[in-house]
Amino acid sequence: MDWHTLLVALALVIIIEGIMPFVNPNGYRRMMEAVSHTDSGKLRIGGAMCMVIGLVVLYLVNS
Repeated sequence: MDWHTLLVALALVIIIEGIMPFVNPNGYRRMMEAVSHTDSGKLRIGGAMCMVIGLVVLYLVNS
């Protein structure tokens, strides 16, 4: 993988992360408030699940 591909992927992540606060800022604010009250263990599990799903999608796209 070269730097260009890595930076393109990073830019896409940043764009996708910005969609929710742009489209629905009040809903995003409520979601962030709910996340701030969530147990750390549940956040870790959610993060791990997102990473596994991302790895599976990446594998399927590249195979």
